[in-house]
Amino acid sequence: MTKKVTDVNEYGEFGLIDHLTKSFGSTNPSTLKGIGDDAAIIKNAKDYTAISTDMLMEGIHFDIRYSPLKHLGYKSVVVNLSDIYAMNVIPSQITVSMAISSKYSVEALEEFYDGIKTACDFYNVDLIGGDTTSSLKGMAISVTAIGTIADKSKITYRSGAKKGDILCVTGSLGAAYLGLQILEREKQLFLSDKQMTPELDSHTYLIERQLKPEANKAAIEYFDKIGLIPTSMIDISDGLSSDLMHICKQSDLGAFIEEDKVPMIEEAKAAALVFNMDPITCALNGGEDYELLFTLDPMDIEKIKFMPDVHIIGEMVDKKDKLTLHTPGGSIHPLKAQGWNHF
Repeated sequence: MTKKVTDVNEYGEFGLIDHLTKSFGSTNPSTLKGIGDDAAIIKNAKDYTAISTDMLMEGIHFDIRYSPLKHLGYKSVVVNLSDIYAMNVIPSQITVSMAISSKYSVEALEEFYDGIKTACDFYNVDLIGGDTTSSLKGMAISVTAIGTIADKSKITYRSGAKKGDILCVTGSLGAAYLGLQILEREKQLFLSDKQMTPELDSHTYLIERQLKPEANKAAIEYFDKIGLIPTSMIDISDGLSSDLMHICKQSDLGAFIEEDKVPMIEEAKAAALVFNMDPITCALNGGEDYELLFTLDPMDIEKIKFMPDVHIIGEMVDKKDKLTLHTPGGSIHPLKAQGWNHF
């Protein structure tokens, strides 16, 4: 009898994680939160530790032909710090492990680590360890980020949203995805004509959002300053619709987004039209913005009145109402998780 072989694409990234870890539980009292959020939470004697780890694979998450190694080192740190901030925790340490092929020289790796150091200095985190090994092809990067918090009540999970909570997002969306489209377009043009000069100067902001993103440390510091604790939170790495679906799943709710409230800068909208894409589709499904998506008790809405660069985009609703997009014309469209899929 032939044993069934299942393609991992049938599950997708998060379905595969759920499938492979469904028999795992937490047996240690110190494990406060395990798999299923932006970071795990461990209880210590006097405080709580948030831990998150992520991988970046050459050819999957980055293309070395247009990713400067210093930028790549910086981004490798930032995308992990963003997960810790999404728990309403300030990160303090990282570890960095990597596998590299022989094509990478010592000088190239020095440039990569220069980017890591720049990120550590900017976000005030310490590099405390890691591992380095060889790879038959390309580069694989794994970063673990760690943060501690004394007050358990301030930790914010994906599962805390309530029906009627206000849905908010920081910054703007879609820019990183469109920056990637520009880089890919110019790469293909260059490969067909090595004499051409890539046209990147007019899209500096979009390209920077892709190659050198920032984690939203300022939002977490603002929450602490005004005494605000979101009811749930996640960072937008896979796309607004996909990441909101995680909040809905963990909180057992539905949600609606108002299309005209989704923040997008004009440069991103214009770039979307150049690529014959609907701007709202880029904002909903693009990913890699690393903005914070969070929910608030309506009683706390006045607390964000003077918060810089925050936008109210919708509301949490009953689970039966699912996840929908409300257009300015009054139409209601169901939303699916169509953002970045790692398989």
